[in-house]
Amino acid sequence: MKVVERGTATKAETLKMFIGGQWVGSESGETFAATSPGSGETIASIPKGTRQDAQHAVEAAHRAREAMARLGAFERARLLHRVGDVMEHRRDDLARWLTLDQGKPYKAEAQGEVSEAIEYFRIAAEDVKRLETSVIPSMSPQKLVFTLRVPRGVYGIITPWNWPLTMATEFIAPALAGGNTVVWSPASSTSAISVKLAECLAEADLPPGAFNLVTGPGSVVGDEIAGHAQVAGVGFVGSTETGHLVARRAAGKHTMLEMGGNGPIIIFKDANLDKAVAGTIVGCYLCAGQSCTAGERILVEASAQDEFIAKLTAAVAGLRLGDPFDDETTLGPLNNEETARKMDEHIADATDRGAKIVSGGKRGENFPTRLYYQATILRDVTPQMRVSQEETFGPIAPIIRFATEDEALRIANDSPYGLLGAVYTRDIARALRFAERLETGWVNINESSNYWEAHIPFGGRAGKDSGLGRVGGHFALEQMTDLKTVIIDKED
Repeated sequence: MKVVERGTATKAETLKMFIGGQWVGSESGETFAATSPGSGETIASIPKGTRQDAQHAVEAAHRAREAMARLGAFERARLLHRVGDVMEHRRDDLARWLTLDQGKPYKAEAQGEVSEAIEYFRIAAEDVKRLETSVIPSMSPQKLVFTLRVPRGVYGIITPWNWPLTMATEFIAPALAGGNTVVWSPASSTSAISVKLAECLAEADLPPGAFNLVTGPGSVVGDEIAGHAQVAGVGFVGSTETGHLVARRAAGKHTMLEMGGNGPIIIFKDANLDKAVAGTIVGCYLCAGQSCTAGERILVEASAQDEFIAKLTAAVAGLRLGDPFDDETTLGPLNNEETARKMDEHIADATDRGAKIVSGGKRGENFPTRLYYQATILRDVTPQMRVSQEETFGPIAPIIRFATEDEALRIANDSPYGLLGAVYTRDIARALRFAERLETGWVNINESSNYWEAHIPFGGRAGKDSGLGRVGGHFALEQMTDLKTVIIDKED
């Protein structure tokens, strides 16, 4: 057994916000403690930002707009690659802070998230070099008509705690690549790793004010940023309830919202069940189930259910719940008590209404905190249970039986969410039907619901509560810039 050296000091590290190119405390002088979900220890002291702090950050970003916009695409690309270089150099320390602050296993997950965050900067750096526009034929032979991509201005970025690096960089990188300036409000419970990411951007020498970080309560800092008159656009990742509040505050601005999901994994009897089990493990237990693309409803064809459950139970027994710094750990603690409590409530509701616990079903014992939760399998789940209708956000696989293709589709689409779904089948015609008819923004065939790539367009289905707009590669970059039309009269 190898345990990574945490490197924590006996005294919590004092961290700062980054505003206008300077590291500063809150104007109120107040701080809050960053507590590790794995150990319960205080790992850092974080400034408790105020509305005034958020206003100062927006004003700094507004002042920096011209300097950022004047940079050419290739110069912006060099800056973003520089951020990636700094992150590469600090990779191990970033992963260590991610595990300390968020709780995900260092070897199994944290190192991978750092790599993905670096990739977002690399992709944005290359995409901006090829952000091509068009020349449009004119009705007049004397006119030349073409379009340009120009910065929108100040972008407010509000991000969650489950993937504190990935969810931030999927917005920050294309925003900066497009010549915008950024004010970032991260989740309070992962503010320490957010400051560590901000240190990488600060070291890359962006124009002062081009990137700003304000820590503190989202209801204060995020709310102020979203509604500020000098903010031109808002990128948000988080819960559906909070997303609706942000959208109302940001009315009239360009908004990109990535919200909740309880995406189905649908498994037909003709599927490769071993592959479906492996995909379900990733879909339900990656990041301890704390993912908006988690497979929170596992629909299994009735005649294959018992075999699938037996195989899944054996696979779950191989997961290792434990110290996130232990190399053998594959399942870390939940990030916060609110999420753990929701797991308690959803399991209790399901079992009270007839569902049966196959595996897990309760918090782990003899751990430093009460945030360690056993990998859970429920069977005999119905679509009416809370675990089916709400986003559980924990390490749980609720199994729902179906008899026909039409029933599977009806159950899958009977959800307020529409982010991502997965289908396991060897029938290509059926796979294509579900790809078209599932009411989600993304469908994986014979692959986990938690599989994605950083350059592919990702977002929710219209008419559902999973958000609007697309992140990923040039799709985000195009949305985070304005299209300007230019007409030139060629006659003297």
